[in-house]
Amino acid sequence: MKFVFIIDPIGKLDPTHDSSIAMMESAQNLGHEVYVTSINGLSVINGKAYAHLQKVTMKPVILVQNHWQIEENWYSLEELVFLPLESCDAVFMRKDPPVNTPYLYATYILDLIDPRKTKVINSPQGIRAANEKMYALQFPSVIPSTIVTQSKSVIADFLAEKKAVIVKPLGGKAGEGILFLKQGDRNFNSLIEISTKQGQEPIMVQEYLPAAQEGDKRIILLNGMPIGAVNRIPTGKEFRGNMAVGGRVENTQITEKEITICETLAPKLIEDGLFFVGIDVIGGYLTEVNVTSPTGIREIDRLNNVNLGEQVIKAVYLQGR
Repeated sequence: MKFVFIIDPIGKLDPTHDSSIAMMESAQNLGHEVYVTSINGLSVINGKAYAHLQKVTMKPVILVQNHWQIEENWYSLEELVFLPLESCDAVFMRKDPPVNTPYLYATYILDLIDPRKTKVINSPQGIRAANEKMYALQFPSVIPSTIVTQSKSVIADFLAEKKAVIVKPLGGKAGEGILFLKQGDRNFNSLIEISTKQGQEPIMVQEYLPAAQEGDKRIILLNGMPIGAVNRIPTGKEFRGNMAVGGRVENTQITEKEITICETLAPKLIEDGLFFVGIDVIGGYLTEVNVTSPTGIREIDRLNNVNLGEQVIKAVYLQGR
């Protein structure tokens, strides 16, 4: 099979951490052809989605003393080819957020791929429907108390009620721009003005969950089913557990309550074509649903001696037969 991965420049990715590389490597190990492109490499010709593709060959990561290691010059790229994406078997849309105008235009191009010929992961319609903060609001029974607003007075009332809150921009990734606010914070007005761009853009405000000190769990779902999890624990004075800001990772189990969360989400994820998803759970509450380029595979594999990338590729292969 031919697998295409739409990614950020491969040379800027970390093969010891990035889930895209983990899946690409697994596809290669299973004997499939792997190609890469970017959203800038997409075109429409005669109503069909095309892309400038480069076949990639990778040197696999190696586990040494419980850490992934990679050789220098770990990948090589062949010459560019310009092909219809329907000539490939699967296309993984793995460009990192933000989901900005160029990103949205790329999803419109991917809409033109015939799903009977080529599987697109995740569905471009699903990606557009699933803002990684807002999507969780469709599951009120499993999320913490949450508001979305650009009104300073509404946020002030919510903070007065909850005493401590987490403020999140609706775009971004990896914990970027997330704030912790306590009642009485003298910077409240300025922080809300900055976060809402002077009241012009809504933000998400969630009740602070003290369990966040014990970790922010990333659970990987494949076609609605949980296949692995890793706990991300804040370090030092940082309140965020995201790996991108230095969160420490540890092995964890998926609890019965978290299984219930996954079962609550599964029908909607499947309906929206969200095949590979990473959800974030704190203290038994769903906080985010990550659908663009969720990570965590390398950490789960390392801590549990498994190969989630291989599971993903095999599942796609079985669906494509």
